[in-house]
Amino acid sequence: MVTRDMVEIRWHGRGGQGAKTACLLLAEVAGLEGKFVQGFPEYGPERMGAPITAYNRICESRCTIHSNIYYPNFVVVLDEGLLDSVDVAAGLKEDGAIIINSSLSPLELRPMLRGWTGKLCTIDARRISEEILGKNFPNTPMLAAVVKVSEVLVAERFLADMEASFKHKFASKPQVVEGNMKTLKKSMEEVQVG
Repeated sequence: MVTRDMVEIRWHGRGGQGAKTACLLLAEVAGLEGKFVQGFPEYGPERMGAPITAYNRICESRCTIHSNIYYPNFVVVLDEGLLDSVDVAAGLKEDGAIIINSSLSPLELRPMLRGWTGKLCTIDARRISEEILGKNFPNTPMLAAVVKVSEVLVAERFLADMEASFKHKFASKPQVVEGNMKTLKKSMEEVQVG
């Protein structure tokens, strides 16, 4: 049974877009904040471009649930092309939100969501990552967007913990740390809520 001290997030993406990486980074940073966390992917055909799903559970107390997430609080969609083939709103709680990587506004995307009338957020993760990082890495902007929308972590602490994580992982590449931090900050500013 899901309790009030638990937030569940379902990620939809394609192999190679970084949904699994973003999911695991969110779990890592939430753990640094003292929360109990789970972060795990679910694979279909394991190939580049194939649809994948990943999940996060972030709790204030130990979680004994070990299953996929069927009734998430938040859904993150890294590829708006999945809206044609995946019912991303399936099981989403009424007070939840969908966050989609798209250059379209929430109003423009709403008709593609099979009747979902709840909170819808968009962010142009492709544009942001290409402008700052020089390549399409949607996972970093989407990670920032889900933290901003869900408020599951305190934004300032999230940014500080991410910077520490990046400095550890990319110790010999300070430009990677700087670019990723700029991407996170810009993404938190540009999420559109509709």
